[in-house]
Amino acid sequence: MSTAHGARARARIEVTAAIKDEARRQLAAEGAARLSLRAVARELGMVSSALYRYFPSRDDLLTALIIDAYDSLGESAEAAHEEAAGPYERWITVCAAVRRWALDHPHEYALIYGSPVPGYTAPDATVPPAARVGLLLIGIARDAHQGGGLARPVLPADLRPEAERMTADLAPDLPPEVVTALVASWAQLYGLVGFELFGQFHRVVEDRERFFRHAVGQLARGVGLAPESA
Repeated sequence: MSTAHGARARARIEVTAAIKDEARRQLAAEGAARLSLRAVARELGMVSSALYRYFPSRDDLLTALIIDAYDSLGESAEAAHEEAAGPYERWITVCAAVRRWALDHPHEYALIYGSPVPGYTAPDATVPPAARVGLLLIGIARDAHQGGGLARPVLPADLRPEAERMTADLAPDLPPEVVTALVASWAQLYGLVGFELFGQFHRVVEDRERFFRHAVGQLARGVGLAPESA
């Protein structure tokens, strides 16, 4: 790589990062629905036509921010996962990492798990980053199942066809009872985090960290995981 080419590549990386940083500031101040490429360009002292060379549309910029948010969340959960031993404790640790990340990045959390942005449809490129936490939880259940330490939750007979369909799509090596519980627990995890982050626990739950740990412990038991001490 020539010196000039390397300098251009570094400059592009730096400008891209500056655009994203300013866009995140706009998210915090105005919300995703009001994100504007022109406003971002104005705050950075750029002409709009120059910014369009980096992000051709608002949706392209939103997609980049969404992927970054999912990846940041996934990295935090994966790092926490590596520090815990035993399926139950890994489950609790991953869920706690999701909560910590959300509290530290409320506007980015709102971007990926809040209200949909009007007129925006997320492309397929957002799917792998969005799946990182879910795949961690599936992996925890898989390890427990392979080690003989996973109980099968009860599955109503009328739900079995849907459970088997989800299992074929998500984790064919796990029992349908477990996969159904995993999908439910995944949704409930983000419900718990969202209720805390968006104020629904105000004057309801005071010791939120202790409550959260108890609640995600119940989710773990619902999937079939038991505390190692048990």
